[in-house]
Amino acid sequence: MLASMLLFGFLLGVRHALEADHVAAVAALSTRTSSLRGLLRLAAGWGTGHSLTILFVGSVLIAVGATLPRGSEAFVDRLIGAVLVVMGIDVIRRAVKRHVHVHVHEHDDGARHLHLHLHDAPAAHDAGRHDHDHSLSTTGRALAMGTLHGMAGSAALLLLVVPQAGSGLAAVACLAVFGAGSIAGMMLFSLALSFPLRIAARFAGATAGLEGALGTATVLLGLRIMTS
Repeated sequence: MLASMLLFGFLLGVRHALEADHVAAVAALSTRTSSLRGLLRLAAGWGTGHSLTILFVGSVLIAVGATLPRGSEAFVDRLIGAVLVVMGIDVIRRAVKRHVHVHVHEHDDGARHLHLHLHDAPAAHDAGRHDHDHSLSTTGRALAMGTLHGMAGSAALLLLVVPQAGSGLAAVACLAVFGAGSIAGMMLFSLALSFPLRIAARFAGATAGLEGALGTATVLLGLRIMTS
C-alpha cells in the first residue's frame, strides 16, 4: 500500500511540474540561457525550491495536525500571477532590446555621431561581445519561483495525502517523493525546451520572435491567474 502511494506521489509530482504556471515561469527564465546545462540548472533550482517548501510546510502542518488557513492558497496564486506578468514583461523587453545596438563613429572633420540600429542576422555583428553569464542569477530566480509555487500547492497536496497516508511519517515520505517527481518533471521539460531554444539561437530574428511569444504567453497566463 505504501509503495503504491509513493509511486503515485512521484508521478503526481511529475504531472504537477508540467502545470501551465510552472512551465510558464521556467520557460520565461530559460530565455536567459540557451545551453542545456543552464536549462537543467534552472530546472533543478525551481524543483528544489518547490520541493523544500512543500516538505517543510507540509511536515510542520502534519506535525501539529493543522492545515493552511483558508484563503492563503488563493492569495499566493494571485501573487504568482503578478510575478508571471512581471517576468513576461521583462522577457518581452529583452526580446526587443536584444538586437538593438548603439555605435559611435567619427567623420574626417572630427564630428562624432551616435547611431542606434538593429541587427537581424548573427553574421552582421559579433554577438559574442554581448553574451553574459546569467546562470547564477537565473538559478536564484528559479529557486525563488519554485519556493513560491511550493507555497501555493501545499494545501491541496496535504488534503490529498494526509487522509490516506495512515501516519505522519508516511505522509512526509509522500511529500518527499512528490518533490522528487516535480524536480524530474521540470528537468524533462527543460530537455524538451532546449531543442527549440538552441535552434532559435542560430537565428537572431527567430530568437527574438520566440522570446516575444514566450513573454506574451507568460503575461497572459499571469493575468488569467490573477483574475480567476
